Amino acid sequence: MKHFIIFCLSLLAGSTLSAQVKTQKTVYIIIDGIPADVIEKVMPPHLNEIAKIGGYAHAMVGGERDGYSQTPTISAVGYNSILTGTWVNKHNVWDNDIKAPNYNYKSIFRILKEDYPDKKTGIFSSWTDNRTKLVGDGMAATGNIHFDYAFDGLELDTVNYPHDNDRDFVRRIDMKVADAAAETIKTNAPDLSWVYLEYTDDMGHKYGDSPQFYKAVNYADDYVGQIWQAIQYREKNFNEDWLIIVTTDHGRTAQTGKGHGGQSDRERAGWIFTNAKNLNGYFKNNQASIVDIFPTIARFMNLSIPPETARELDGVPLIGKLSFTDASAQYKDSTITVGWKAHEKEGTVKIWIAATNNYKEGGEDKFNLLETVPLTNEKAVLNVQDMPSSFYKLFLQGPGNNLNRWIILHNKTTGQTN
Repeated sequence: MKHFIIFCLSLLAGSTLSAQVKTQKTVYIIIDGIPADVIEKVMPPHLNEIAKIGGYAHAMVGGERDGYSQTPTISAVGYNSILTGTWVNKHNVWDNDIKAPNYNYKSIFRILKEDYPDKKTGIFSSWTDNRTKLVGDGMAATGNIHFDYAFDGLELDTVNYPHDNDRDFVRRIDMKVADAAAETIKTNAPDLSWVYLEYTDDMGHKYGDSPQFYKAVNYADDYVGQIWQAIQYREKNFNEDWLIIVTTDHGRTAQTGKGHGGQSDRERAGWIFTNAKNLNGYFKNNQASIVDIFPTIARFMNLSIPPETARELDGVPLIGKLSFTDASAQYKDSTITVGWKAHEKEGTVKIWIAATNNYKEGGEDKFNLLETVPLTNEKAVLNVQDMPSSFYKLFLQGPGNNLNRWIILHNKTTGQTN
């Protein structure tokens, strides 16, 4: 009987161990400057292997065309939109000079560290500015955030990586970056990592749509394959659940493919590959954008986003249920008509409004609750006669996610908005 009891307890302990919640870990990879049509032309095998588990979708870059959030399709601008979950009107990185990032819009790494100080972060990049300027490693303005694992700076090592006209040194740096990322993931498994690969953009600038550019895409796919193998090793041998998101920061011009920065369809044509298993209809219907990556990671890793940060996020999670999407707002005659697209039949939408933007300067905006309406109404009309302003910040709070919208009045009399 004694041996039977011990046997049963052993089975119970094993069952309890197997039922333990797995540790969620994430790596996102930015492969620079590849429009959706090129990624679909090349059909990279490792990326497609990831998509077979999760999915592939188009993901808009560039913000709202001709709207207040229109964002240059430039590299550092795109990185920071992914990093902060906001467009350029908020994060304030307008070009690759990165002159004055607005660190009040917190990075996903800062959110992780504030929520779970003991969790580990990693960055693997051919460009040191990603760590030092965009994330703001060690800066007081970013809460003195510091990466636990960092591999970058090889672009400054002109002895081992002499800068050649063909930019092959960048390919070799990307190779080392991928090696370091894969090895670190396999052995140390940071909870959240960012990997950046540059060579594709260099070949795009030099050769445009060309065999050289397509070959560079395949190189990048091989590097992703290394990292993917390391993730699979971790999932097989440890009690871990990994999310991988691979994306790009911008597309390319339609004429030659050598340029980018504007608002043409091809320059705005980004994409996402991911192994996420519970992708929602918003992702599957190709409605995603790169600012959706931040809230997706946050949802997967069960991060608690502070309310003041949540009100500013421009993206929505690409996994799990969404209550609503596609917020709109129009001002006329002291009224604001707010619209949205409902994805569920139950629940209400709380509509909050502020007439200030103190958050931009590190301050607090006072939001007033103006309406609570059924989600299925998909519309609400707000009377703002008692709070006259040339600027309104709207926050729509739903059961499963939130949306926000700005109204900027250039002409208060006619109600012309941006």
